[in-house]
Amino acid sequence: MRIYDISVGVSPDMPVWPGDPPLILEPLKSIADGAHSNVSRLACSVHVGTHIDAPRHFIDGAKGVDKLPLNVLMGRAYVINLPEASVIDAAILESAGIPPRTRRVLFKTRNSRYWAMGERQFQKDFVAIDASGAQWLVRKRVQLVGVDYLSVAPFDHGIQTHKILLGAGTVIVEGLNLSEVSQGRYKLYCLPIKLIGSDGAPARAILVGV
Repeated sequence: MRIYDISVGVSPDMPVWPGDPPLILEPLKSIADGAHSNVSRLACSVHVGTHIDAPRHFIDGAKGVDKLPLNVLMGRAYVINLPEASVIDAAILESAGIPPRTRRVLFKTRNSRYWAMGERQFQKDFVAIDASGAQWLVRKRVQLVGVDYLSVAPFDHGIQTHKILLGAGTVIVEGLNLSEVSQGRYKLYCLPIKLIGSDGAPARAILVGV
């Protein structure tokens, strides 16, 4: 059994969505300075690094991340490799060969190279899912969609894709690092911090080979 850590490391020099605050991780107490323990403060957006979007992120009054179904966040998943894609639309999905009745799909694209290279600058030209792709996934009853950059939707056209998926109850996982993972079937375990009522939360995600 092989375990793949597909989470992005969280640190102050990581890329964040433009306009979001940079991550701060600073010591409050230090043993080296005479304290009994090391204690640090963390400040960041809830959509930092590998994270989960709750319906409330784009639908006012909808459920928060603490209300997401745990049975969707764990279970069999399929990683599909689309190395040549510039956008993931319905036509690409129709021909991608995703197995029937797949309920959790993780998209590996050229985005994962950014994580593998340690790229610190935000990249606006990342590969994402457009509205037609989101509609295709909803029609196929996909319950969880994971992508390998900081948004499931294109940089300048993010609202529609999010609303289609979140409005259908599809769980969105963003900021995955799939650079070491091959196409195929796995078991996914992806649990967000239980932030009550939050529109999202950082998560630790792993894949287990099956």
